[in-house]
Amino acid sequence: MTVARAGTALPAKLPHPPRRVPLLGDVFGLSSESSIEGAAALAALGEVCELRFLGARYVMASGAEAVMDLNDESRFCKHVGPDIEALRIAAGDGLFTAYNEEPNWRKAHDLLMPAFSRAAMHRYHAVMFDVADELTDRWDRRAAAGDTVDVSADTTRVTLETIGRCAAGYSFGCFRHDTMHPFVAHMVSALLSANRLGLLQQTFLPALVYRRIEQRIRRDAQYLRALADDIVAARRAERGGEHDDLLQTMLESDLDAANIRFQLINFLIAGHETTSGALSFALYFLSQHPDVFDRARAEVNGVWGEEQRPGFEKIAKLRYVRRVLDESLRLQPTVPAYYRAARQDTVLAGIHPMRKGDWALAVTAALHRDPRWGPDPDAFDPDRFAPEQVRTRPGGLYKPFGTGERSCIGRQFALHEAVLILAVLIRRYDLKADPGYRLRVQERLTVMPAGFQLRLHRR
Repeated sequence: MTVARAGTALPAKLPHPPRRVPLLGDVFGLSSESSIEGAAALAALGEVCELRFLGARYVMASGAEAVMDLNDESRFCKHVGPDIEALRIAAGDGLFTAYNEEPNWRKAHDLLMPAFSRAAMHRYHAVMFDVADELTDRWDRRAAAGDTVDVSADTTRVTLETIGRCAAGYSFGCFRHDTMHPFVAHMVSALLSANRLGLLQQTFLPALVYRRIEQRIRRDAQYLRALADDIVAARRAERGGEHDDLLQTMLESDLDAANIRFQLINFLIAGHETTSGALSFALYFLSQHPDVFDRARAEVNGVWGEEQRPGFEKIAKLRYVRRVLDESLRLQPTVPAYYRAARQDTVLAGIHPMRKGDWALAVTAALHRDPRWGPDPDAFDPDRFAPEQVRTRPGGLYKPFGTGERSCIGRQFALHEAVLILAVLIRRYDLKADPGYRLRVQERLTVMPAGFQLRLHRR
């Protein structure tokens, strides 16, 4: 941290986008719909800046040094921001949506951490391959018919089905029908509505303006909670079944029924949504960089050989495929920002005084485009994650899973699943994107490609 010297005057105002107007604030200053382009515009303003909209004020750590300072666990902690606060209507005090001081967060975290250890991954490995096989069956039919595939929709299918089976022994039937399971529509609606409601509740607008959005979340919450309750009830009604999964661990603990419901909703949403986006972006970058694709395929062929379902240990040996995933998450972090609050009075990056409890947004995209990533940080280059390159950079420059003790508990699960699925697809298909497609991003708390189609050629 750069601490202001005694007597140094700290700026009274933070920089903000141009064309700020009374009441409306900065609505005309950031015209881009892309979180990445928006992050670049914020970074140009300085290490710390602010956005205002109808009376709402957001302080943004928009430079790498400010983000790394905000990640200091001794001075800052996770904050449940306005959008996540709104999502609590559906997801309550689950691991992702809980307040730091809520006792169920620590209890559930300590209880469930072993379920995401490396040893636990062995239990999920075969299930991940089962679901990957269902995806390739679907893609084989598409390839044979000469059809394209909707990448984000199908990565949603494969990751939702995987987390459902691994976490709760529950199948969403994602590959039995062309229509998506209703869970997805309600989840997307809840995420979009929470994003809007969280912002509007910070403004000076009366509650009447956003009442319909809140009602929509409550309708979605009713469905999500009912589904979680049905999954729990089905498990409790079983006779003689043996399970070794997250749901069984919770049912055999002292977590109350409401919290088990909320944990399950958290896992079903967070356990597939971010991985789906990461896979989609990785497939996009692979389709744009045939040299990278060829190198990744050569590695898969060399490590897996003729094995159709290689053992657990052979996933970790796909080091270049992992670099492809890491570089995709660097350029397109599926969680583009996260909230942090001051544990005590402090000064953020020597620029912005903060009282205990004040919060700011850490802009992940700004951190991931820092010049210390090497020449042209906007370019896709998986070798940035080669060991010799990693050693030259500060570790704090890469935060796709958040930071601190409230960072993503399912990181190892997501990485194993994503590398496995990528490897299966790389080995099986040539990927042909529409030459006219330009990456567009859809945002709903998380991000993923919009309208991204691939034409497949089976090898």
